[in-house]
Amino acid sequence: MVSLGFKLCWRGEPGLLGARGAEAGMYTGSHFCFVSQIVGCQVRRDPPNSTERYTRWINQLAPDQLLTQVFTSNGPTVIMPTWFCSRAWFSHVGPFDEGGQGEPEDLLFFYSHLRKGGGVIRVDQSLLLYRYHPNAATHSVLETTIWTHRVRFLEERVLPHWATFTIWNAGRQGRRLYRSLTAGMRRKVVAFCDVDENKIRKGFYCHEDSQERPKPRVPILHFRAARPPFVICVKLDLTGGAFEDNLRSLHLQEGRDFLHFS
Repeated sequence: MVSLGFKLCWRGEPGLLGARGAEAGMYTGSHFCFVSQIVGCQVRRDPPNSTERYTRWINQLAPDQLLTQVFTSNGPTVIMPTWFCSRAWFSHVGPFDEGGQGEPEDLLFFYSHLRKGGGVIRVDQSLLLYRYHPNAATHSVLETTIWTHRVRFLEERVLPHWATFTIWNAGRQGRRLYRSLTAGMRRKVVAFCDVDENKIRKGFYCHEDSQERPKPRVPILHFRAARPPFVICVKLDLTGGAFEDNLRSLHLQEGRDFLHFS
């Protein structure tokens, strides 16, 4: 079937968008400044307890976080089965990457959309029943593939605008991000920060795989002693609120003083 409409609505599995959902999407598309926007909505999960942290994240992001939290491992800040956009904008952004199984086509399209100046809107109504399928195509995409795209997007969109920055997490994920950066971006990392006294007591992280001599040593500081901006490699909603409380205590502005890369 060939679509001839002026507006496009994604309605494939694993989501089921009811008639009222499609109707609300059409209303949204008609009334927002829509030309360069992807519009999505909140979702309900089936079964209800599947991917609870992800579902809370996708439903509770504030409007400005729809753009500031595009670097996390969760992917697009409105999920593809809820997308609604104009045909003209879709054609401008370009087709989906049809590289085959293993390509994160929704993420790559979303990044292209943002590169071209596109915006993101979420309708704060639960219009989609989002089914969890253990054999869904999304599970065929390797985490390492997604990681590479995420790091390159961070290096392209944010890090050139920061003279220096701190990686929040001196553990495995923070060190992995440091090693994944290009040499020029690694040189901008002035410190790691953490709350783990053992890591802080060690005093530094040595990049043993570096070809530089002497090998780079990056200080490890307590988060209160570190200076922004931060690239945060701590997962949200996993510490009973302890991490979030620490971050709020610094009175920083998301997007300017820190970004999440968890």
